[in-house]
Amino acid sequence: MFGFVRRRGGLGPWRAQAREARVTLAMMAANVLVAAPVITLVASGINAAAAATEIRLVDPALWREAPKWIVVICAVIAGDFVGYWRHRLEHSPLLWPAHAVHHSDLAMTWLTLERFHPINTVTTYAIDTAALAALGFPLEAIIANGVVRHWYGYWIHTDAPWTYGPFGRVFVSPAMHGWHHAADPRVYGTNFATVLAIWDQMFGTFHLPGPRPAALGVEGVTGTPALAQLAYPARPSAYRFGAKSAENMHAPKTDDPSPVKPVRGD
Repeated sequence: MFGFVRRRGGLGPWRAQAREARVTLAMMAANVLVAAPVITLVASGINAAAAATEIRLVDPALWREAPKWIVVICAVIAGDFVGYWRHRLEHSPLLWPAHAVHHSDLAMTWLTLERFHPINTVTTYAIDTAALAALGFPLEAIIANGVVRHWYGYWIHTDAPWTYGPFGRVFVSPAMHGWHHAADPRVYGTNFATVLAIWDQMFGTFHLPGPRPAALGVEGVTGTPALAQLAYPARPSAYRFGAKSAENMHAPKTDDPSPVKPVRGD
């Protein structure tokens, strides 16, 4: 089971999850219809570029000679590093309007991992795959990276309250990623990694004062129907909100759990 069993609150939390799940399922359908064909073209382009050029940051022969399990571990570590910086880019003014859809879930569960705008889905695939291809990783290692990090992503989106204790400074916990989704401008720009919390430690974006906050979502996107969320990147105001999110990446973080009204995104 990916979900964490709620023991309090009656049926209210389950109703909220059901409402949010409907939006997520609509986004999944949009990705199948729109993003999947585009990703096929992007994959072909990356393969063609790799075949036509000899430009590699790492000689592919290095990975061919290494044990496969070592290659997979290196691919996951490299993929998580690339994903960290790609995720930070998604919180920049340019890419935030598409990424905001992922943050719109008020009742975050494992299914939230599938709530992505098609634009966000395509840019994620293109950046991550191109970077690992440039590092010379073989196709099977790139696929393994995607599988491992995607499935771990399901886990960190559950509402499990665990912080992992001292290991929470090494591995991303559900609580740590929950803070990344907090509807609190004081903690915008934190916890961008998927598997290894060490990247957030290294680059000053780590924030884990305790279990995830109750208030989640992005005002102006959260609570709107799926079609409105698909159209959100077309709104000029969405890019102004992205600029505010980027500014908060460099703001001092706080452990104060008191609620703060989210910065508006409309």
